[in-house]
Amino acid sequence: MTELRSTLAGRVTLTVLSTLILLFLVLPIVVIVITSFGKDAFGAFPPTAWTLNWYKALFADGSKWPAALSLSILVACLTTVFSLVLGMTAATALVRSRLPLRTAVYGLVLAPLVIPQVVIALGLFLLFEPASMLGSPFAIALGHTVLASPIAVMILMATLQGIDERLEDAAASMGAGRLTVARRVTFPLAMPGLIAAAIFSFITSFDEFFIAQFLSSVDTVTLPVQVFNVLQYDVDPSVTAISAILIGIAVVALTLVGVVRRISGAGRQDGLLPTEPGVGLAAGSEGAS
Repeated sequence: MTELRSTLAGRVTLTVLSTLILLFLVLPIVVIVITSFGKDAFGAFPPTAWTLNWYKALFADGSKWPAALSLSILVACLTTVFSLVLGMTAATALVRSRLPLRTAVYGLVLAPLVIPQVVIALGLFLLFEPASMLGSPFAIALGHTVLASPIAVMILMATLQGIDERLEDAAASMGAGRLTVARRVTFPLAMPGLIAAAIFSFITSFDEFFIAQFLSSVDTVTLPVQVFNVLQYDVDPSVTAISAILIGIAVVALTLVGVVRRISGAGRQDGLLPTEPGVGLAAGSEGAS
């Protein structure tokens, strides 16, 4: 790879290959977005005429899409809260404490990411069915937390590892309790990571299908399950419109993550968020001397 970058032909080859791969990944998304504005009831591409009727049909009287969308947002918000609480707790224990069998615990935390989702969904179904919790938004949110919390843990662990522990020790030496240290020092410095973890947790829950399918009921259907039901029994062009909305939400969320990373990177460059232990304090001591 380095040898290719050192020559003009190599750089041109890498540029062409990267462009082709990017087009291959983005083209299906572009097709869905364009098709959502087509007038053809069968979703033909390219569209022969343009219309906004499919977007209007999403919120027409008697439509099931608003209820599914609001339920998905509610479940995703609950999942985000649960994932941040569990993620911050687990990340603090893994980074800040001498936890026995730390590697094994870390692997156990990340296990839901490698286990097939249908297996997790079946296990949650057998857990919640005797408790008569099927169809509850709270139960679906708990199920989504199983998948979202490992992602939050990884993000928050990387965030905590970039925070100088001596800042927390200095606050504790001045008489601050653990809650005060967390509220006044740790949380403000970890805010970029918390925001990124919240966004990824929200996206994970909002787009999840298997757990929602197993735990939903007739009256509680999330957006991915509703899309599956519509495509299974009928050809509804409004699916392309709701798919375009989902794509837009994902793009906005990833854009927010990029903005947060840029802001946090600027903070580190200004010495506000030292990425290595002791960088900020060392600089301050050198300036004082």
